[in-house]
Amino acid sequence: MKAHLLLIIALLAMATAAFACGCTGTTADTPAAADTAKPELLVYCGAGMREPMDEIAAVFTNETGIPINYVFGGSNTLLTQMNLTKMGDVYMPGATAYFDSARNMGLVEEESLVVYHVPVIAVPKGNPAGITSLEDLAKPGVRVALGDNPATAIGQLTDKLLAKNNLLEDVEKNLVTRSGTVNELLVYISMGQADVGIIWEDLYVPEKMDLVYIPNTENLVKVVPIGVLTSSEHKPEAEQFVAFVASDEGKAIFAKHGFVTYPSDAYADVKP
Repeated sequence: MKAHLLLIIALLAMATAAFACGCTGTTADTPAAADTAKPELLVYCGAGMREPMDEIAAVFTNETGIPINYVFGGSNTLLTQMNLTKMGDVYMPGATAYFDSARNMGLVEEESLVVYHVPVIAVPKGNPAGITSLEDLAKPGVRVALGDNPATAIGQLTDKLLAKNNLLEDVEKNLVTRSGTVNELLVYISMGQADVGIIWEDLYVPEKMDLVYIPNTENLVKVVPIGVLTSSEHKPEAEQFVAFVASDEGKAIFAKHGFVTYPSDAYADVKP
């Protein structure tokens, strides 16, 4: 079944190439055109990294000619998809725990560490519920929106974070939603459909929300990994993309989007 699917994809790609070449006066039968064709990479990526990764794909494709096709979603959801299809080239979840799970399932091997994911408390602009700390999420009547656990990296980490501070049971009483992606949390908070949520710091939208920082002693900061899938049929190109994402050039794009790149003295005590 997989062989037939790959054949169909290859034929579609050849048809597309033929159309493109026809516009420039070159035919698809030209050996040189076939020899220089670059494979398209399928990259599974946590939804919270969409903006920097979209920019990285544009720069990488411009520099190498290798197209990037993303599947964005919750880290655990992506893990399930990869395990079912056994197809794809690269995995970049929101935390190393998901990558460890993928490695245990034989889906990946080595990883490169790229940036930190820092949980913060987000509230609608003006903070109408007067949230000042994690403890306030447990106050009666406070509407709380959290990421789904285990579907999202932020949801799984939030539960551990609240449990660490002995707040999980009380905060769960105030839940109005468990969203499938961290981006859905932004909608709930920015639209005032919840009084508070926990998101990644890099997703903060200052025009629509305010932040309350969590002290390092209470927080759980994670590291974002990336690696090549064992299912990849384009390993040299996949390794090239992973190397680019983890390079100084790739990390600079993440920094532009508000991420703290790995390693950092600010989080020297954070272990992958």
